Amino acid sequence: MHRVWQFSIAAIMSTATLSSLTDRAAASEWGCEVLLCASSSEPSWRSIPACHPPMHRLISAMNRWGFSWPTCPEAGTGKPGYEAYEDCPAGWSAASSFENHGGRQQNICVQVRNICDSRSSGRAGCEQTVTMPRPLRRDPYFFDIRQHDGNVTRHWFNLRR
Repeated sequence: MHRVWQFSIAAIMSTATLSSLTDRAAASEWGCEVLLCASSSEPSWRSIPACHPPMHRLISAMNRWGFSWPTCPEAGTGKPGYEAYEDCPAGWSAASSFENHGGRQQNICVQVRNICDSRSSGRAGCEQTVTMPRPLRRDPYFFDIRQHDGNVTRHWFNLRR
């Protein structure tokens, strides 16, 4: 009886391990599909019918509790980066409109202008701070992919259907 029980435990463990490896392989395959589709820029993944199933699956999965980004270990990438805002125009600096409220996202662009003429510059009240909303990126997600020569290429994408 003891031997049968040991055999059953060993069979269950083997099945569980095989199932786990199969699940990881499927997750890795999905992660690699996502990476290939997301890194396509001309045309974007939305213009490639074969990319619709893995990307729509990703978008749906992101709304579930405990979501974990599918990765592609073979490509050496993890989950993507995310930058919601474009850089501010030249001469402007990124800042947060919520600084006094604990906000950390730099969602505005700020520029300090001299509003006095050259004879009165340096006087108090000659500086004016101007702000504008910081432009949102059309494609806020990115993967950094290392090339064979060691250079890194950044591929931007979005998850709008």
